[in-house]
Amino acid sequence: MLAIQKAIRRLHTALDAPRLTRFSLNAPKNVEIEYANGSKFNLLAEYLRIHSPAADGKIRSVGGEKVIFGRRHVGIMSAEPVGNYGVRIVFDDLHKTGIYSWDYFYYLGSNKFTLMRNYIKTLKKHGLSRDPQKKQ
Repeated sequence: MLAIQKAIRRLHTALDAPRLTRFSLNAPKNVEIEYANGSKFNLLAEYLRIHSPAADGKIRSVGGEKVIFGRRHVGIMSAEPVGNYGVRIVFDDLHKTGIYSWDYFYYLGSNKFTLMRNYIKTLKKHGLSRDPQKKQ
């Protein structure tokens, strides 16, 4: 499944997304993005965190699948421009290595419901939760 997602991501980024017209950070909850074709997306911090384009040490490998869990309440601390092509988002769980290109934001926005539904199915399949683990 992960290989398919990576292939789709590569294919999508090979295609040109519409030109970005607006990026707005509404820390800590979400980002709002608009494109020249009229597409508008409101992407929550949790959604962006679980679909980070960077490798992360807090990913759990379950049955060969990489699964990020327990991020329901994660927040966005900042978004730092990276050239003319995207931003590095810094989350309050200290994850800050993912660079989100404008094309990748378009992919995430265009596929939001399918990606989130698949994520929730994967969590259920492995007995994991969107909620943070309780400290013992």
